[in-house]
Amino acid sequence: MSVTVRDSIGDTVGILFSPYGERWRRLRGICSLELLNARRVRSFRPIREEQVARLVGAIAAAAAAPGGDQPPPVNVSWQIAGALTDLTLRAIMGECGFRWREEFLETLGEAQRKASRFGVADLFPSSRLLRAVGSTAVRDVRALNAKLFELVDRAIEQHREAAATTAAGGDHDDGGDDDARDDNECLLNTLMRIQKEGGGTLSMSTVKAVILDMFAGGSETTSTILEWAMSELVKNPQVMQKAQAEIRLALQGRSRITEDDLINLSYPKNIIKETLRLHPVAPLLMPKECQESCKILGYDIPKGSIMLVNVWAIGRDNRYWDDAEVFLPERFEEITVDFGGTNYEFIPFGGGRRICPGITFAHATLELALTALLYHFDWHLPPSVTPDGLDMEEEFGMNVRRKRDLHLHPVIHVGVEKGIMS
Repeated sequence: MSVTVRDSIGDTVGILFSPYGERWRRLRGICSLELLNARRVRSFRPIREEQVARLVGAIAAAAAAPGGDQPPPVNVSWQIAGALTDLTLRAIMGECGFRWREEFLETLGEAQRKASRFGVADLFPSSRLLRAVGSTAVRDVRALNAKLFELVDRAIEQHREAAATTAAGGDHDDGGDDDARDDNECLLNTLMRIQKEGGGTLSMSTVKAVILDMFAGGSETTSTILEWAMSELVKNPQVMQKAQAEIRLALQGRSRITEDDLINLSYPKNIIKETLRLHPVAPLLMPKECQESCKILGYDIPKGSIMLVNVWAIGRDNRYWDDAEVFLPERFEEITVDFGGTNYEFIPFGGGRRICPGITFAHATLELALTALLYHFDWHLPPSVTPDGLDMEEEFGMNVRRKRDLHLHPVIHVGVEKGIMS
């Protein structure tokens, strides 16, 4: 992690920033085996389908809003972020919601922006003087981190109150089989159960840190990828037309998309891969600390060095990719490269033991949402913007988003199921 992050969060770390060791291995096991295993990801399918349907309904309502000859363009970035944020909140918190949602999102965004900035102390981490110079940033991030933990405290208390109310009404877990219990547990319930069964070996501060990791990784990351995918599609209309032709031929007659409908669709999967190649959400991944001295490409790397992997540059390197700067999903029809962490020219989620544990959850969400948006709507740029002139400027940070929101004109192609249009 960066010096700013390390000095500001101290021991309040989840899996994202935890150094390699016994604690990290335990957290990794909890994430991989309990929170984000294949069965658990499948159990969230109803939430994914409902939130994507709500996203489609919200966009359809905006597209039909009165506005003279043509309604104003829809802020697609805002619509995507809202829907996927609520999806992640429901997976983590269950159906009780979160009263402090807006305050939490604002604080989390500010903390991520400040923590992602590089300072001089990151170049010379052993210098106490430079760390002192950067102490203002440390104090800022520390204060924001404390506020996030306070808000998570409130969320946990709200969740307990909701659980107590449910239990008092007679609707509670009767101790049935583990599979049925897992299918009905939100991630917070799972963490609380593990803490209880472990006799306190999992501290509440760790539970809160893992919740923050799950939320930061599960909402902003996924919405940013989908935002870039839609940006590339309107910039490359021939790709969008090909995707819509495949989707609409396979799914004609549907009023609502489910995950069963995605099985035989290949081109949307390739669009997601190509988006991840050109727009990895974490362009430098997370900083890595060298555990022992080694030599790389003739350079001596001392133990304790902080290493950054520039996956943004790797994804645009002509040594590994033909026409590297061109958005061309068809390339993945001819090669077997995947983002599972074994093809090092394509590691948007990292690789090895530090690979992102939420890949399966993110991919399931992305594929469903992208397919639904392309099935239900034709998408057009504002009249004053051409595909070649579309602003694709990036805003650098822990996650690289569009610098400016994406505004598009959606035209309903396939009617939205009655009852979800808001």
